[in-house]
Amino acid sequence: MSLRGTTGSRGRTAVDGWSLGTRLFVSQAVVLVASVATAGLVAALIGPSLFHTHLLESGQEAGSPEMAHIEQAFTSTSVVSLGGGLLVALAFALIVTWYLTRRIRRPIATLADAAHRISAGDYSARVQIAGAGPELATLADSFNQMAERFGSVEDTRRRLLSDLAHELRTPIATLSAHLEGLGDGVVAWDDSTLAVLQNQAERLARLARDLDDVSRAEEGRIALDVSVQSSASLVERAVDQMRDRYAAKSVLLVGDADDSEVRVDPQRIAQVLDNLLANALRHTPSGGRVAVSAHRGHGGAVVITVADDGEGMTGEQLAHIFERFYRGDSARAHDEGGSGIGLTIARAIADAHGGRLGASSPGPGHGSTFTLALPGGSDAHPSRSS
Repeated sequence: MSLRGTTGSRGRTAVDGWSLGTRLFVSQAVVLVASVATAGLVAALIGPSLFHTHLLESGQEAGSPEMAHIEQAFTSTSVVSLGGGLLVALAFALIVTWYLTRRIRRPIATLADAAHRISAGDYSARVQIAGAGPELATLADSFNQMAERFGSVEDTRRRLLSDLAHELRTPIATLSAHLEGLGDGVVAWDDSTLAVLQNQAERLARLARDLDDVSRAEEGRIALDVSVQSSASLVERAVDQMRDRYAAKSVLLVGDADDSEVRVDPQRIAQVLDNLLANALRHTPSGGRVAVSAHRGHGGAVVITVADDGEGMTGEQLAHIFERFYRGDSARAHDEGGSGIGLTIARAIADAHGGRLGASSPGPGHGSTFTLALPGGSDAHPSRSS
């Protein structure tokens, strides 16, 4: 019993080690050989009896020497002609099978090699497949898109680690320096020192909250407490919240909205508008203007726009602006550029409400516009994740 199990295991291992091309060729060859054998067997079993019947119907006497000679001649001729024809057909069929198998095997081997390169960290691997059929061509296109996405994710991951290191380094260094100074008696414990420590601790807490928010956003776990709200009240509260910060930078902030109703979580939408207005303020120079407006659009949707006349964005920046930890200007100081999480969270909140958040810009130096579209009134069907 043990010996048979070992033999069977060896047989399965040998077959499992065959390449796809070998398996396809062998399977097709088995089918062709079985077809040829079946055709020969059927001809051998049916042909002689039918021929014998026709000879009797033609007037030949059963058991005569002439009839036996004719039947022998028929059998030998049939064997030679049918056997030769089947062998030639089998040879051509095997050649065609080998050719098609090779055509399929080569692009699959190319895909496997590219997949191996990606698994090794080479996200520049791409495949070009032509002449192997639309299915493999579609597979190649999907593979290239996947590789491009992996490359983008890897770039974001590297940027994430770099940004996190920077975001953590500054408050930790500040806290460490002040605590060391307090221990050595160099720094006095006063209101100024307390304010610095509280500010840096809040910065760390804010970063932790942002990381938790972006995690919830990407996992679809944003909780909503929806109610009917006026778009005018949403815009008014957002403008009032940011008015002092805009005045401090001498940037004009104006709001304009109708009384359209929308079913939203007011706290979450306030978070979205706060992120959009803070982003607009960072990228609008002193003397600039930011306008917030809300109106009912096509299909009953309520459209809220935040438009500035600041730096604007390139096409590449627009393509990545909602990715987590993305900064349009990598040379910008981190304190000015934000954590790069706000817009990612804002889009996730819009999606959770059944709406959408998009961005547009005519180009650098011509400002940017963010558009938040939310289902209005009773048409709103936000998701309720927790």
